[in-house]
Amino acid sequence: MSKIKNIKGLFAKVKLLILDVDGVLTGGEIIYDDEGRELKIFNVKDGLGIFLLGRLGIKTILLSARNSPVLKKRAKDMRVAEVLGGVMPKEKVLSGIEKKYKVKASEICFIGDDLIDIGIMKRIGCSVAVGDAHKQVKNISNYVTTKHGGQGAVREIIDLIIKHKGLEKRLVKILENPKKG
Repeated sequence: MSKIKNIKGLFAKVKLLILDVDGVLTGGEIIYDDEGRELKIFNVKDGLGIFLLGRLGIKTILLSARNSPVLKKRAKDMRVAEVLGGVMPKEKVLSGIEKKYKVKASEICFIGDDLIDIGIMKRIGCSVAVGDAHKQVKNISNYVTTKHGGQGAVREIIDLIIKHKGLEKRLVKILENPKKG
C-alpha cells in the first residue's frame, strides 16, 4: 500500500538496501532450542531477492540491534555486503555506511518494523515499513508493504526496486546465463 504518488521516483533512485532483521526478514519470533541455541525462520523468497539484487549491483546490509550467530550464516547464504549487529541507535552507523558504500542517504532504502527503526528511517531517502509494523513506523514511512515481515515483504520491495530501476531485462539475462551475470 503506497503512501506516495511517485512510487517510481522513490524506488528508482535506490543504490543500497538496508534491512532490519527481527520482524522484517523474520516474523519477529525468536526460538531457542533445548540447548539455548537461537533459531530463526527466514523466507526463501526474500533471500533469493536479496541475492538477485546483489547480482544486479545493489548491495544489501543487515542492521540489527541484536547480535545473532544464525544471522551471519543466513547473510552468507544471501551474499549480503555486511551484517551490523548490536547497533543502537541504528542511525549512528549511517554516515559510515554512506562513506564506505559511496552513497548518499537519499539513495538508501531501509525496511523496518518497530520503534527502534524510526531514527534511521527519518534520515534516508526511501523508508519502508512492513505490513505488520508498529503504527508509528507506518506513519513516518514512505511506503508500507502489503506483506508482513518474514512473509515476503522484503521481496515485495526488491521487486519494486528492480522494476522501477528498469533492471528486469538484465535480471532475465542473469537468470538465463548465471555465470556471466
